[in-house]
Amino acid sequence: MTDEQTVTDDEAVVDDAAVAGEQTVADGQVLDAGAAPDTTLETPLAERVEAILLIIDEPIALVALAAAVHAPVPAVRQTLESLVEDYDGRGRGPRRGFELREVGGGWRLYVREEHDDLVAEFIGGQAPARLSQAALETLAVIAYKQPVTRGQVASIRAVNVDSVVRTLLARGLITELFADAETGAINYGTTDQLLQHLGINSIDELPPISPLLDDGAEGFDEGTLR
Repeated sequence: MTDEQTVTDDEAVVDDAAVAGEQTVADGQVLDAGAAPDTTLETPLAERVEAILLIIDEPIALVALAAAVHAPVPAVRQTLESLVEDYDGRGRGPRRGFELREVGGGWRLYVREEHDDLVAEFIGGQAPARLSQAALETLAVIAYKQPVTRGQVASIRAVNVDSVVRTLLARGLITELFADAETGAINYGTTDQLLQHLGINSIDELPPISPLLDDGAEGFDEGTLR
């Protein structure tokens, strides 16, 4: 073998190694094979949809859900319909203890009505704990302003109240009254359980609110609505 042939063979080995370290895509661009790929869209759409549904506190609009899972609206709508059938036992699996419903223009997971007593018993059997100052303040706002949305409560307290509202719901002190027809926002109010804890028969028996605070009789200012 001549020196010239040896150089040519070495160059071929180098060229093969270079090609092996790159990946050619359909549009003609060359990507580094060692770069970490974006696996977001490799996850099944149904799994991405379920992941979002499990963490939301209020119904999420179809368009917002599609944006969250990076998928076309028609595909997300079809996925939601498939999940509804699956949870209702019309698919391959058994009927679930929860259901997926469209409420107020948005989608959310709910415990089935026949299990309400079971869930209430479980929550009521948990070791009681004192409410934090933040929870007490949020509960007071809901009691005096009801029906009121989470956004309105947050505007009044000037802080995020998501976790506090979840706590009050879990303790059975507040409940979801209805969803706003236009925005889909859930309106909250107090429960009979709260009245029992306070030892009163009606929310009207609450002590008069401070004159320095708006009692909500004339509604909310535009600045407090979201």
